[in-house]
Amino acid sequence: MSNAPLMPMATAVWLVENTTITFKQIADFCNLHEVEIQGIADGEVAKGIKAYNPIISGQLSREEIELSSKDESRPLQIKSSDIEISNTEKKIKKYIPLSKRQDKPDSALWLIRQYNILKDSQIARLVGITKNAATSIRNKSHWNYNNLNPKDPVALNLFSQKDLTEAIEKAERRIKKEKKQKEKERLSQQTNN
Repeated sequence: MSNAPLMPMATAVWLVENTTITFKQIADFCNLHEVEIQGIADGEVAKGIKAYNPIISGQLSREEIELSSKDESRPLQIKSSDIEISNTEKKIKKYIPLSKRQDKPDSALWLIRQYNILKDSQIARLVGITKNAATSIRNKSHWNYNNLNPKDPVALNLFSQKDLTEAIEKAERRIKKEKKQKEKERLSQQTNN
């Protein structure tokens, strides 16, 4: 991770507006050029950018700003230990253009035909449709079923191959677990008789 603040331009705007720190100190802290900071102060650069308070976000303290305000040669120090950016991947719903939304039912049909071990809820989650829609496609009762053409959702970029592989592995684990459960029930019935 670099030592620049999270939103350097917005942070620079806030520092220019609210402190007496030199342009050079702000430029060094925000990893920007001193001329850009001068432009921010003149109102020529960063028009429309909302100022971002680095104190509230925990990147700087008031004491740090005061110390650097008193000593022009002292650089601002970011409080990196307080800023924790999680490294876990969060599932971000990406925007699907209108022209590709009609491919969702086609992709669901492809998944049902290729990987019928996937539950309707898994297909719905992968493709981005409702569970009821996936169920109706599986039951051939979807309102537009006769016009559906199976299309590979990975090729259409609706989700990644990794997502598909994970869903298939999860379905296979579920099936193994269900088989074990049925075997246990069958054995317990035999011992009870």
